[in-house]
Amino acid sequence: MEFWLDLNEEQNDLREWVHGFAANVIRPAAAEWDEREEMPWPVLQEAAKIGLYGFEFLVNTWADMAGLSLPIANEELFWGDGGIGMAISGTSLAVAAIYGSGTPEQLVEWVPQCFGDASAPAVGAFCTTEPEAGSDVGAMRTRAVYHEASDTWVLNGQKAYATNGGIANVHVVTASVDPALGSRGQAAFIVPPDTPGLAASRKLKKLGLRASHTADVFLDDVRVPGSCLLGGKEALDERLARARGGQRASKQAAMRTFELSRPAVGAQAIGIARAAYEYALSYARERVQFGRPIVENQAIAFALADMKTEIDAARLLVWRAAWMGRNDKPFEAGEGSMSKLKAGEVAVAVTEKAVQILGGAGYLRDHPVERMYRDAKIYTIFEGTSEIQRLVISRAITGMQIR
Repeated sequence: MEFWLDLNEEQNDLREWVHGFAANVIRPAAAEWDEREEMPWPVLQEAAKIGLYGFEFLVNTWADMAGLSLPIANEELFWGDGGIGMAISGTSLAVAAIYGSGTPEQLVEWVPQCFGDASAPAVGAFCTTEPEAGSDVGAMRTRAVYHEASDTWVLNGQKAYATNGGIANVHVVTASVDPALGSRGQAAFIVPPDTPGLAASRKLKKLGLRASHTADVFLDDVRVPGSCLLGGKEALDERLARARGGQRASKQAAMRTFELSRPAVGAQAIGIARAAYEYALSYARERVQFGRPIVENQAIAFALADMKTEIDAARLLVWRAAWMGRNDKPFEAGEGSMSKLKAGEVAVAVTEKAVQILGGAGYLRDHPVERMYRDAKIYTIFEGTSEIQRLVISRAITGMQIR
């Protein structure tokens, strides 16, 4: 499929539909749930009722061969609010892990359980980061040991900063099955609902995205059936044998998940940036200083011009990466990382400029740019810091193991 920038009727309808929900449901609730720092279950249920949250929505967006429907939807959700947007979209990371590593049968069995239904929505969690293994995925300490007699895996370890950790219906956990192989000796496992041994800390207090639930997850002799190994035992054994023999192995579970999700995450950052830009533009047109609107001053107008330019440039990188991913085009120059890197840094820069344009007012909670500024920062940190994205890109373009 060729790549083009003219959205079709279905894509435009999707954007208008999600934008309407963001404007009429998410925005009016944003400040409240940010202050409460609680999971906005009522908003999640409203999204589920209209079909914006659930397995069917994910299938429909994935059916878009241009790969743009999910980034379009994410941008509009996060234009509404970053915290509530993450509460709605956080499950998609667990789904990406199941899709990236699981079999078709596992996809059909577990993805619907991640979402629940409209009457009782549920969430999924992807647990990979650890206290001593954040960007260094190869240093993972969580272990999975196979017991052949009972065909079960036993998981032990600790995961940090897990979106929906502890409150999820389905947890996807990455663990090392052969520590000697580093990241090549890892696999991903489904932890079904109510499995004994999985516990979580209380909701962590965060700078931004406060409506989204984040917690540390602890695994103490968590036993899961062999069928919960994503991809199956035979595929794992073949991959480990290749790694032990020095052959090139496929990427480990966590990195496959992040590669699939980076353009969608970039779109989230763009949504936050766009919201801040639009608010600052409106404020600059109305705010009068020295007898004229401040937007008539070059310092303000040029800042707004830069903000708009950077947002559009980041969106183009996100759309390109999303199209490439959907059409199985290899990221030969780290295009997925480029999209996330640019979008995350644009979100931080644009929201900071929005606060500056509003001046003292921008520092107050009376205006949403303060919240947007806090929400944006995480996009240079989670799912691969900006430094890690640059590492991925530099390795791709040089062909060298840059350290």
